[in-house]
Amino acid sequence: MDPRASIPGIDRLLEMARRDGLDTDHPPARVTEALRVVVAEAREAVGEGRWPWDPADPAPYLQRARGWLTADATASLRPVINATGVVLHTNLGRAPLARSAREAMNRVSEGYTNLEFDLEAGSRGSRYHHCAALLAELTGADDALVVNNCAGGLVLALSALARGRDVVVSRGELVEIGGGFRIPEVLQYAGAGIREVGATNRTRVEDYRAAIRAGGVAAILKVHRSNFRISGFTEEASLEELSQLAREAGVPLIHDLGSGLLVDAEVLGLPPEPTPTDSLRRGADLVIFSGDKLLGGPQAGLISGTRDLINALRKTPLTRALRVDKGTLAGLEATLRLYRDPDRALREIPVLRMLSEPMEALRERAVALQGALEQTGLPEGCRARAVAGEGRVGGGTYPEHPVPSWTVRVTGLDSAEWARRLRLQEPAVVARVEEEALVLDLRTVDAGDDRAVARAVGAALDPSEPTA
Repeated sequence: MDPRASIPGIDRLLEMARRDGLDTDHPPARVTEALRVVVAEAREAVGEGRWPWDPADPAPYLQRARGWLTADATASLRPVINATGVVLHTNLGRAPLARSAREAMNRVSEGYTNLEFDLEAGSRGSRYHHCAALLAELTGADDALVVNNCAGGLVLALSALARGRDVVVSRGELVEIGGGFRIPEVLQYAGAGIREVGATNRTRVEDYRAAIRAGGVAAILKVHRSNFRISGFTEEASLEELSQLAREAGVPLIHDLGSGLLVDAEVLGLPPEPTPTDSLRRGADLVIFSGDKLLGGPQAGLISGTRDLINALRKTPLTRALRVDKGTLAGLEATLRLYRDPDRALREIPVLRMLSEPMEALRERAVALQGALEQTGLPEGCRARAVAGEGRVGGGTYPEHPVPSWTVRVTGLDSAEWARRLRLQEPAVVARVEEEALVLDLRTVDAGDDRAVARAVGAALDPSEPTA
């Protein structure tokens, strides 16, 4: 007799699933679909002799259906604990938000808002006025504009100011900005031509001047090389030199800054990094930077500059395609308000707090986590040790600059497999694998999550758990 004939029918399994409460926890249609998937898998496995249970026993079918339904109901996008040591981890959503930013986003999500409504006049308003005054205040600009991301801000500026004409840019600044997108491609998409000047390692102001004299130039673009370094026999034109040239030629100077740092890098223990305020003081007409990098806010492209240029950008049809929603504006406004008190910003904006947390505090946390892991009962041969380590700023900023940290290294196991198990915990914990060790870097773990990390690691290291 074919053993597949003893597999329970869908109707019988559905009846048992109802008694088991599956249809109260999940939509009935999904329960039916889960059972059909499981039965189909069972038929194939039983036919090949791979089904480890009695084909007539309904319990394994219900158990596997419950697992299928749980996975099906789990959100694709969910929180994770970042234990990689990379503060601005692009794959993990870059900057975590301050509590006040999260609360502001929740408030405006609960009902209607004055997103495009002037409460005083009782008539239509503009979403582009939200955050503009704060950005202008904090950067020293006349005006400002918020769009969906930094690359979008650059496309908008080039499209509005240089479509059909050329933009002068140094060959040493024709960088790839992430995701495979490159500055020449951004210029092309914006409808602007590219006038390359200088050499990869050396570009002088005279190179820009010669290009402008040739005619057809609408703007000068300077791109901050935030994601790599050129050293040795190098030279570049300063913003002050380019600003004077731009004024003489009657064209705007656009500075694609990227990182968006609004505090002194020294207080974070980092090398000097230009800020939007620096760029504007040194003569840039527009400076474009990110909201979700070192600024520590939600994803957004922030443009600060002269009033006439910002107005020109607002009137461009592309602005509507790049606009941000009410949640982003609320989170960004709350983040920017924190910068009015730099000390408070350092305490409450997670990115700044992580980067400035003292090594001694991290060491104490690492020692405590090591002890917590030892108390959970590590598998035989495993060892957890608190050791100093190095992380990274990430997010295309401060290349090659290590961030000192403290870590917990777990050795004596299949580190890649246990890292996978750790990612499948709830909450998911993303660690790094280094020299066959599982490394938990506390620089990027909020102190309030230390216990959750210990529990997740303990569960992942449980030898009784299945490996697949």
